[in-house]
Amino acid sequence: MIICGIKLTHDGAVALIDDGKLIFSYEMEKLDNMPRHSDFSITWEKVEDILLSHGYSFKEVDRLVFDGWDFYTINAHLPLNQQEQLSFNVASKTDNSLLIDKLADYGHFVEKNDNILKQESFKIPAHSLVYNSYKHVSSHVFATYCTSPFAKKGEDSYILVWDGGMPPQLFYYRYDENIVENLGYLFPFMGYMYITFSHEFEPFNLLNDHLSVAGKVMAYVALGNIDAMIMDKFRKIYNELIEDEESLNMNINRVMKITTEFTRRSKEFCDTEKILHANMLATFQFFLQELLIENLEIKVKERPNLLKNLCFAGGSSLNIKWNSGIRKSRIFNEMWVPPFPNDAGSAIGTACCEMIVSDNKRALEWNVYSGPPVMESDHTASEYSSNDCTIEELAKILYEYNEPVVFMNGLAEMGPRSLGNRSILSAAVSPEMKKLLNEMKGREDYRPVAPICLEENAMEVFDPGMPDPYMLYEHMVRMDWKDKVPAICHLDGTARLQTVNYNQNSTIHELLTHYKKLSGIPLLCNTSANFNGKGFFPDVKSVMEWNKANFIWNHGRIYFKINSTYSKNLLKTNGDYVKNTENV
Repeated sequence: MIICGIKLTHDGAVALIDDGKLIFSYEMEKLDNMPRHSDFSITWEKVEDILLSHGYSFKEVDRLVFDGWDFYTINAHLPLNQQEQLSFNVASKTDNSLLIDKLADYGHFVEKNDNILKQESFKIPAHSLVYNSYKHVSSHVFATYCTSPFAKKGEDSYILVWDGGMPPQLFYYRYDENIVENLGYLFPFMGYMYITFSHEFEPFNLLNDHLSVAGKVMAYVALGNIDAMIMDKFRKIYNELIEDEESLNMNINRVMKITTEFTRRSKEFCDTEKILHANMLATFQFFLQELLIENLEIKVKERPNLLKNLCFAGGSSLNIKWNSGIRKSRIFNEMWVPPFPNDAGSAIGTACCEMIVSDNKRALEWNVYSGPPVMESDHTASEYSSNDCTIEELAKILYEYNEPVVFMNGLAEMGPRSLGNRSILSAAVSPEMKKLLNEMKGREDYRPVAPICLEENAMEVFDPGMPDPYMLYEHMVRMDWKDKVPAICHLDGTARLQTVNYNQNSTIHELLTHYKKLSGIPLLCNTSANFNGKGFFPDVKSVMEWNKANFIWNHGRIYFKINSTYSKNLLKTNGDYVKNTENV
C-alpha cells in the first residue's frame, strides 16, 4: 500500500510510505530556503514533481492522509486540476484550489476510552476527493513507535507525548493486540510552557513568541544555577495549584489555567526576591525534569508487569537534558527518541497511523537521510572557484586550514538537527571556533556547537559516550579532552553528541577517520548549514549567496572563494588540490 501523509500547519511536510518503507519526507523549511517551521505551502504540482522524482505519481497513491489539528478552517488551499482526473483529483495546472477545512482534532487531552487509532474519513463530493485524518497526538505516538527498535522487535512500549498544545500524556502500545492504552497525563502543564515561562525573564522577554525560543533557552540555562530556594518555591506553587484542582475533573482548560497561574506566581516571586533570571530559568528546567521523572516512575510502578520500553515524542523531547535525565533514572530498560520528535515528523506519523490501520504493518523501514537532495543550481558569476576534492583531501583542508566547511552531501537529514549531510563542519581544537561559528550564523554567543564523533571513539572523549546518532542527549566532555576540543564544550562542560558509524553515514565516517589520522582527534564541530531563521541550504548557490564560508564541499568538489587568503594559499602551495580547477 502506498500512503501519502501531509502535515498542513507549522513544520509542514509531505511523506510517502510504500509497503512499510519510508520513501521520503520533505519538510517545507528544507525547500527553497523557506523559514523555519513553515506551514505546508507548496502546490500539488510541486508535490507531484517530488513524487515523480522518486518514481511515483498521485495515480499510484492508495491513501491520502492529513495530520489532525484544531482549526475550524485550515488555512491551506490545495490546488486542484479539474481537467485531469487522478486518484484523488489533485494536481495544480489551474488556479482552482481545494479548501481542506475538516480534519481529526489535535488530541489536547485524551480521555481514557478514546481510540487514538480512530481513522476519520472526509469527502469533498464536488471534487470526488476522499482523505483520512488522525489526531495530531496520534501522529506523534506512531512516528516514534513505528520507527523504534521496539516495533522492529515486535515489542510493547510506553509512549510519552509532550507537545506544545497538551500536557505530557502517557500511552502504552500492545503490539500483538494492536491497541493503545491511555494511561493519562503526568502533570497539568502545557508543553508550550517552556517558551511562555521563559518569555517572562531576560533575555527572552525581548523576543517574539516563536518555536525557536525553546532551543535558545535550553542553551542559555547553562549560565544559571539550580537554586534550592527557587526549587522549594516551585514545589510549593505547584502543590497549591494541583490541590485546588483535585476535587475537579481535569481537562485542557484547567491545564491551561494552571500553566498560566504557575508562571504568574513564579514571576511575582522572582520580582519580590530579586532573583537572577538565569537561575530562575535553570531551576525551572530542572524542576520540569524532576516532575517528568517522578510521575513516570509512579505510572510504571503501578504497572509492574508491563515491558519497560519508552518512546518519547513531541517538541519537549528535543530537550536533551530531560532526555538524559529520564535515561539516567533507569525507570526504563530502553528509551527511544526519533530524530524528528517534534512536528517535523507528523507527516510520517499520520502516514504510520494509516499504515497500521489499513496495511496492518507496525514497524516502518526508514533512513534518517530521506529528505530533499542537493538541488542543481547555476553558479555563474560567483566569487568561487572549484576543483575535485576527495574526502581524504577534505580532511586535510579541515586539518591544515582550521576553517569551517559547508558540507552538503546526498539527501538531507529529517528533523530539526543537522546530522552531517547539511552541516557546517570544522576542527574543534580552537576555543575561538565556537565564537566564529556563532558569528557566521548570527547566533548568540552562549549557543553551543555540537560534536560529530566516530562511534568507536566516543567513550574515550565523552561520558557516557554511548551511541547517540541523532544528537538527542547530553554527554559530559571528559576532563582530559576539554582542552583538546574546547569548541564543542558547552558552558556547563556538556556536549550534544552525535555519534556516527559506517553504516549510518559512510561519507562522514570516512571523513572523521581521515581527520583522526591527521590530528588524533576523532570528531569535528557540526552545526546546521542555513540562513539565519531558514531551513537547510537547498543548493550550493544559496551558500555562495550567504557569502560567509570560504569552503563548500558537494559531491566530490570543493568550492572556494577566489580572493580569500586561505584559498590563495591553497592554490599556491597545494598542487594536489588545484587539479581540474574551474571558475564556477
